[in-house]
Amino acid sequence: MPKDKTYFISDVHLGAPALNNNRERERLFVQWLDNAAKDAAAIYLLGDIFDFWYEYKKVAPRGFVRTLGKIAELTDKGIPVYFFTGNHDIWVYDYLPSETGVTVCREPFVTTIEGKKFFLGHGDGLDPKEKGYLALKRFFTSKTAQFLYSRLHPNFAFWIGHKWAKHSRLAKGTEPEISKGPDFETCAAFAKQYLKKEHIDYFLFGHRHVMMDEQMNEKSRLLILGEWINYFSYAVFDGKELKLKQYDKNL
Repeated sequence: MPKDKTYFISDVHLGAPALNNNRERERLFVQWLDNAAKDAAAIYLLGDIFDFWYEYKKVAPRGFVRTLGKIAELTDKGIPVYFFTGNHDIWVYDYLPSETGVTVCREPFVTTIEGKKFFLGHGDGLDPKEKGYLALKRFFTSKTAQFLYSRLHPNFAFWIGHKWAKHSRLAKGTEPEISKGPDFETCAAFAKQYLKKEHIDYFLFGHRHVMMDEQMNEKSRLLILGEWINYFSYAVFDGKELKLKQYDKNL
């Protein structure tokens, strides 16, 4: 089978303390990776794959062995896997790339796939008016904050991380989120502005937990990838067409 498709997925939120089916969702995610690997030229993980992640030099989060092992298996076979840090799994250092072979992407970027230009990112922090969130993100990514947090005992540090995660949107309920349309989406406003300076065929983002596929102009589309709590959604590009799909859990 030719390796001619590119896969995109985000917001799996493995290990989310607000959910009670984490093991089942992880097994399903690994199954998705297995199926994607049959014809994948590359796989892009666009952030919040883990609900919380922090690495010490000698300690990494407990769990996720199925996911980590499967990703390592795919990269060992020569399938490139790109891991975008999201707002939940921002603290990735050298353990994840060295052990699993992923390429870590800390910022959005533009890439060309089969002659089409893709703008890829997690989707958070795109609105310059969100000064509070941007300040918080700068703090979490600062070397000082990372150094101080790493001084904590791992048990205490992970307890804080999971406690913080319990205050995320998942703690407020797990009903599917539905977009009100591009006029209400920050990433759509960002895409419109970006298109004024550079043509992009496809914008792909996660973060918002909604499924959306909108035409930005005659030649540009915006996809928001949904999540793996209700939608089990992803996108696939076959070189000619980009589709937003939902995984068949019965495969």
